[in-house]
Amino acid sequence: MIALVDYRAGNLTSVRKALTALGADFVTPAFADELRHVTAIIVPGVGHFASTAHLDEAWRAAILERVAAGTPLLGICVGMQWLFEGSDEAPDDPGIGLLAGRCVRLRGDTERRVKVPHVGWNALTPPSPAPSTLLAGVAPDSQVYFTHSFAPPVTGDCVAATTHGQPFAAAVERGNVFGVQFHPEKSSDVGLQILRNFLSTVRPAS
Repeated sequence: MIALVDYRAGNLTSVRKALTALGADFVTPAFADELRHVTAIIVPGVGHFASTAHLDEAWRAAILERVAAGTPLLGICVGMQWLFEGSDEAPDDPGIGLLAGRCVRLRGDTERRVKVPHVGWNALTPPSPAPSTLLAGVAPDSQVYFTHSFAPPVTGDCVAATTHGQPFAAAVERGNVFGVQFHPEKSSDVGLQILRNFLSTVRPAS
């Protein structure tokens, strides 16, 4: 059973529809201790990084405990940013720190018509030919849908980057921790394939 974490950051309906289309079983737990019984965790999100403050110490501790036990974790959009140490969008609200680095505001460019927020379709460019779990079966330069103003840095955990005024990490992997800055639930067949790849990491409940 997959836990779809609700921290008042919206877009749960779209993610639920995508998971249902893939035949996944999921719940939206009301309390952090319910995570003890799940086989994977998805932290979605749209809007402001400050919304992650609703993931209080109980939720953080429960998620860290499950990740340490090998449970796959996927962060989507703001949920991905929360995997890092923090964001300049809400400097007083820390991320969970599973990935190194901070998220920064994208730079606009009126001359090149690069606008912020970044809303629309952009290509995923793998920074290296290293194998990726999330991108299995996804062609290089596949288009996915973004809507955001802040983004994480390109680090060694980045498996796909995108450029909008500046390069940023569009997808990351570190062990059983995964993140996507775009919205796979709104990215057509490519997005469903990426979600399907994440689901492939889920071990059956014992």
